[in-house]
Amino acid sequence: MFCGSELAARVERVETELMAKGSAAAAARLEPDTGFVIPLAGGVASFAEDGSPLNKIAGLGFAGIPDEAELDEIERLFAARKTPVQAEVSQLGDPGIGELLTGRGYRLVSFENVLGRELGAPRAADVAPGVEVTPSGEDEFDIWLTVVADGFAHPDTQGVASHEEFPADIIARAMRDLTGAAGVHRYLARRDGDVAGGASLRMSGGVAQLTGAATHPAHRRHGVQSSLLSARLAEAAAAGCDIAVVTTQPGSKSQQNVQRQGFALLYTRAILVKG
Repeated sequence: MFCGSELAARVERVETELMAKGSAAAAARLEPDTGFVIPLAGGVASFAEDGSPLNKIAGLGFAGIPDEAELDEIERLFAARKTPVQAEVSQLGDPGIGELLTGRGYRLVSFENVLGRELGAPRAADVAPGVEVTPSGEDEFDIWLTVVADGFAHPDTQGVASHEEFPADIIARAMRDLTGAAGVHRYLARRDGDVAGGASLRMSGGVAQLTGAATHPAHRRHGVQSSLLSARLAEAAAAGCDIAVVTTQPGSKSQQNVQRQGFALLYTRAILVKG
């Protein structure tokens, strides 16, 4: 699957929308002025709460270059919250973004891969033997949250390790904000009757975002993650999405699993941080 700048811009817009909605939900439940959501040259700068994975700049490079004054103010807001500024920059965006940020003292600390695949006609989910995948209703939210937070707290060790680690309570609050405000659908996987994993899916503008999946450590290597992936692809195709995307760590088990399901590398994001 070929990805040019137009497709990358489309995916980044959907990612920016997700971040903005999640951070806005956090702002609604916290003290006034705790966080912020600021449009920035087609992207967004957001801060949800201390330690949140939503604290970052994203989506730059497809609608011009930010003004130095805009970045001054955003960096001031992050500094006031004693938080480094993290910018995620697509390699298919304007190269001037990287030049601007590194000139301001941002350091390259990591990468993440964005993979995608086209979705055709509706298809049945391919679920591993002994695994059942079902939508997670409101009465199962706490069960879903527990297995997802526990899975993220014990990441797979294959591939390049993430430069970030988040406590389970921070992950739980971010997941609640995202599922409540951004139209995220939740799924539970059971293996031989036991809760084994959870995942989520968000659809916007024909793009199906696979917004997270986690498998309980005791149930890994039994097809749980692949089953969750296949079930979400089936629902996205039935809903009329034409592309599915997922973000992974380079060389990770998650990347290996989605490539087995027909995903191809679309582009890489550079993670730049200013302390």
